[in-house]
Amino acid sequence: MILINFLFYSFLIIFLIQVAYYAVLFLRFGLSKINKPSKKNIGISVLICAKNESENLKAFIPFILEQDYPQFEIILINDDSKDDTLDIMEGFAASSERVKVVNVKPVDAFWKNKKYPLTLGIKASTYNFLLFTDADCKPLSNRWISEMSRHFSNTNEIVLGYGGYKKIPGSFLNTLIRFETVFTAMQYFSYAIMGKPYMGVGRNLAYRKETFFKVKGFTEHMNVASGDDDLFINQAANSYNTTICIDPASFTESIPKQNFRAWFDQKRRHITTSKYYKSNFKILLGLFYISQFLFWALAFTLLILSFQWKLVLAIFLLRLLLVYISYGLSAKKFKALDTLLFLPILELFLIIVQMVIFISNQTSKTHHWR
Repeated sequence: MILINFLFYSFLIIFLIQVAYYAVLFLRFGLSKINKPSKKNIGISVLICAKNESENLKAFIPFILEQDYPQFEIILINDDSKDDTLDIMEGFAASSERVKVVNVKPVDAFWKNKKYPLTLGIKASTYNFLLFTDADCKPLSNRWISEMSRHFSNTNEIVLGYGGYKKIPGSFLNTLIRFETVFTAMQYFSYAIMGKPYMGVGRNLAYRKETFFKVKGFTEHMNVASGDDDLFINQAANSYNTTICIDPASFTESIPKQNFRAWFDQKRRHITTSKYYKSNFKILLGLFYISQFLFWALAFTLLILSFQWKLVLAIFLLRLLLVYISYGLSAKKFKALDTLLFLPILELFLIIVQMVIFISNQTSKTHHWR
């Protein structure tokens, strides 16, 4: 009886922790309004680092060339590709004065990730304002550059954007990927509007070139295989220099992984970088995941044991309602409301996957990008 009482009171404490995250942190972002600063007329360098991405470049570079923005260039960085990526890049450069190609050869001392090629691309850029995306991404409007650039100001040096994934009807994996993408975005945007930015995604991210060099670029984490986006933001962003852009016209869309193994390996690489975050963020993010896991585990345990089951069920449903509201408002912002239908299943599945990834990362090494 002492043990089951301990579990029950622990369940109540975990519930209050979850309420604090969802009702105080995430709901604030869900209820926030889209900020529309005045348009800027500043030069923008769009950087894309590609390794064996010839087909994606052919498909998506035209969407960037068609952007309705007066002053921009595209820096295409060939990361020692083995296919005809370089030929495709040079073809775009020959047909458009906006395109510049940076061809990077292997350097053993730095050849563990794409941070070295990105650094060379940044050095080759003409403008002080940099906008990043991936080779398999496309802007969802011709105002992508315009919307992202309008958020720069005398104080705003970093702009966090949203990069979603293409919807594939009837695919559970695709629904899970898009759910996880919205869930992650809900978290880092929520922290950002509270003055605690900790990450961004390279599919849609902008910052000043001078900010990059001010923190010595990727030097602090050059030996880490991934993290050219989130580790850089964790290092360089603060409450004064960072803002967000959540206008739908600023979104990008990527091609999602087509099988579970490929997605699992991708998530392993992403999660590996979190151990290099600043201590306060590791504590906050770790506490959220642990409380999330324990809430489900304790709820099931108490319900199976039929201990105060009516109260436990009421608390479980109350927390679920709060998650539906908080996540639903964010999903609406990111045009992914269909993921709301299977929320409990997706949340539980994602918790299990994250636990498996954590164990896997402790027992084996992750692979380099591509």
